[in-house]
Amino acid sequence: MKKLIIVLMAALMLNLPDMGRAQDGGATVDDLSVDMIRSAENATLEEFLWLKRPVVVFADSPADPRYVQQMQYLTSELNALDVRDVVIITDTDPQARSSFREKLRPRGFMLAILDKDGEVKQRKPLPWSVREISRAIDKMPTRQQEINDRTDVLPRG
Repeated sequence: MKKLIIVLMAALMLNLPDMGRAQDGGATVDDLSVDMIRSAENATLEEFLWLKRPVVVFADSPADPRYVQQMQYLTSELNALDVRDVVIITDTDPQARSSFREKLRPRGFMLAILDKDGEVKQRKPLPWSVREISRAIDKMPTRQQEINDRTDVLPRG
């Protein structure tokens, strides 16, 4: 399963030629994808509590067109998700019964956006763009507090 996800990610990278280039000296997409995209087999919700916002992508197969499209959306704008402390969890094996699948109980394709407190904030049966995901995250109280805290630290000029 891990090899299939790696092959899928490599195919996505090849189809988006400018994606791997760092802009403004930031991390490259390759660097971010290693840190940000995790398989549900090797992850638990508890390890992300108060640290990351899991965006969980479920499908019954990695060949599901909705899953492929969602992963293209996500990998095309990893920097926007990194700013919002997102970790992408993928689960394309219903037989494995991951802890995420046990908690969220998807039926076929599902996108779930969780906050840092582990609570589900959005469930979607169709792929969402990073812009839509970012807007949903930016409306969360914990994200609003992060923005306010960052603004308070900035010097007034």
